[in-house]
Amino acid sequence: MPQPHPKDFPQLKNDTFLRAARGEETEHVPVWCMRQAGRYLPEFRESRAGKDFFETCQSPEACCELTLQPLRRFSFDAAIIFSDILVVPQAMGMDVQMVAGKGPTFPEPLKEPEDLQRLRVKVDVGKELAYVFRAITLTRHKIEGKVPLIGFSGAPWTLMSYMIEGGGSNTHSKAKRWLYRHPEASHILLKMLTDVIVEYLLGQVAAGAQALQVFESHAGILGPAEFKEFSLPYLRDIARRVKDKLKEAGQDVPMIVFAKDAHYALEDLSESNYEVVGLDWTIDPQSARERTGGKVSLQGNMDPCALYAPKERISDIVKKMLDGFGTRGYIANLGHGVYPDMEPENIGAFVEAVHQHSKQLIKQM
Repeated sequence: MPQPHPKDFPQLKNDTFLRAARGEETEHVPVWCMRQAGRYLPEFRESRAGKDFFETCQSPEACCELTLQPLRRFSFDAAIIFSDILVVPQAMGMDVQMVAGKGPTFPEPLKEPEDLQRLRVKVDVGKELAYVFRAITLTRHKIEGKVPLIGFSGAPWTLMSYMIEGGGSNTHSKAKRWLYRHPEASHILLKMLTDVIVEYLLGQVAAGAQALQVFESHAGILGPAEFKEFSLPYLRDIARRVKDKLKEAGQDVPMIVFAKDAHYALEDLSESNYEVVGLDWTIDPQSARERTGGKVSLQGNMDPCALYAPKERISDIVKKMLDGFGTRGYIANLGHGVYPDMEPENIGAFVEAVHQHSKQLIKQM
């Protein structure tokens, strides 16, 4: 099968998401959901049945199909490529498996600083992660310009914590032990990750990604001082280096940073070279606006569990959220991903409510 080329893409028909990311005027507030391609959709479960998770991630055709599924049902204003943040540790030479009932598992996590020697010194990102780039290019063609396609990566601290914990964790105490006990080795690892992530994100843009999101999912496990030392500098470095490289090529791709539970760092995040700051549901929309001082667009932040509410209640919650954020420089989303047991029609109600209420608010202005 001939590989699709990352050029001659169909023209974009709906750029609302990209305009909102840049703080420009829109006719309605754009909306998408983290994990919008997920197990809550029966067609997703059917496509994935009996298949290994990471094998699916390595199939461009499968990733493309899973990315497009939610767009057939809902009028989302953006798509996010189906993949996983742990493809980066895999590219660096670590074994990661998806274990049923347990989630992602590293059979041989990093235990001590000498284990860093097990990682590839020079990662050939173009080779190791070619399957992600192919999935993005294929999806850009198949999406037919309906909406923009978002590429993404995990952030260095979040990936480091997985690589040391060996999987998910409540306390992240093994990873945090490194920060306190082996700060130098921690910075070496974070820098290695940063270098790979920068190349990975640039590769995604070259393949056709029209926006990028960096997931610092484990930000909330750090205190403000640790965040400032072990997360923020690397998040800023990623944005600066990606932007500089794109600028050289005359490209401009909006970037989103989502540091979950890092409400203590909102001001710092809004001065980190990202156009958009993603918020979880623990932050009040109005105070987020005040604290970021109009420097960035905001994305979020409905509690995913609000999707368990009846549809009328979802509509009320959305209206209140829109009142808090305002309609300019705002992308509606959840404060985290969609959960597997949610009703697809409630996601539909969420999307419709955002479009309907925001159109009314914009008309009244």
